[in-house]
Amino acid sequence: MIKKMSWIPGVLSLMLLGGCMPSLNNDTEVVTDNEEDTDVATTIIPNNQISSNYYRTLLPFKESASQGLTVSNIGTKYDIQEVDNGLMRLSKRTFSPEKYFFQEGQYLDRDTVVEWLGRLNAEDPFTGEKNEVGLNPQASPDMPLDERAKKAPLYLAHIVEQDYLERANENNVRLAGISIGLAMNSIYYYRDENGTQFQEPIPEDAMIKQGQKMANEIVSRMRQIDGLADIPIRVGLFKQQSRDAIVPGTYFATGIAAGGKGSVDNWEKINEEYVLFPQPESNEKYRGASEFFQNFKQDIDKYFTRYTSVIGTGYYQSDEIKSFAIEIPVQFYSEAEVIGFTQYTTGLVVDHFPVDLEVEVNISSINGPEALIFKKAGKEEPEVHIYTR
Repeated sequence: MIKKMSWIPGVLSLMLLGGCMPSLNNDTEVVTDNEEDTDVATTIIPNNQISSNYYRTLLPFKESASQGLTVSNIGTKYDIQEVDNGLMRLSKRTFSPEKYFFQEGQYLDRDTVVEWLGRLNAEDPFTGEKNEVGLNPQASPDMPLDERAKKAPLYLAHIVEQDYLERANENNVRLAGISIGLAMNSIYYYRDENGTQFQEPIPEDAMIKQGQKMANEIVSRMRQIDGLADIPIRVGLFKQQSRDAIVPGTYFATGIAAGGKGSVDNWEKINEEYVLFPQPESNEKYRGASEFFQNFKQDIDKYFTRYTSVIGTGYYQSDEIKSFAIEIPVQFYSEAEVIGFTQYTTGLVVDHFPVDLEVEVNISSINGPEALIFKKAGKEEPEVHIYTR
């Protein structure tokens, strides 16, 4: 069955204890985020949880203390999304969504992150002060650019913080864990005095070594922040893709610094990968996915006499495909055409993709999103939404 979907924006109100308390429905409850000091803004916990796979977010929503840096520091829109989503996926290993609540990072502010991302002992051009806390390697101003690219590239591009809270008692929540993601450059980009851009690939072993070293230094520094001495900290190392990539990078290593520990113990390798399709069939690793995607694409091409592109992205864990996201941009001339094509495509999802694979198909036009088809892993029938305007 096809459902039409429209969106109604929600409105949040802020309130203070001691002020007027709004009436709450069964979907919310009010607690404080400080066990000892009740003269603080209230925190609202939504009782309803979409799925045990998703965290509940405390309200009012607190934006990251380093808000805005992700967009400027991460190379592609795909990595911008995955550096957060991937870290949340890692966090579930330690902080279960059934017990913990999510909050954007509140402890590493914008100025701190900017300083840590800088080069060690680099001079501020305005104040002349040296950056004594920069995590990226020191480089002499008179070092040739090509030599700097090989010996002292910028390894660390961004630092992501996520906070996880739990109930302290019936009326209070408290910080219970932090996750830190380090977005590492796989390519160092630089320009010469004429503005010509060059790039130097960063060897993977150097990226891993530097990432682990930086992670331990960050954990050690965070232990000095008030309230974080005994908080478990999970760290993930994320490999950014090149700036022209159309699939995201992934986390390649993770570890935990237990409460009170100043460094990460027991680094674990992560085997995740995003793969673009169509994929050459000669690649044995992706042969199965290539075949069912090509069959799907061929049937899409039969439907339209005018050309349409079909692009797929497969998500692999431990060399096994877990989900498939497909983008189909098409020029539509009527709502009836949107409905007809969506019905046809829904049937192809059922016919061509394995039952145990999660599949998401986004159909769009120059007017924006037109339809969404989503099939959960283990489900035979997809859910279908057609957007209204």
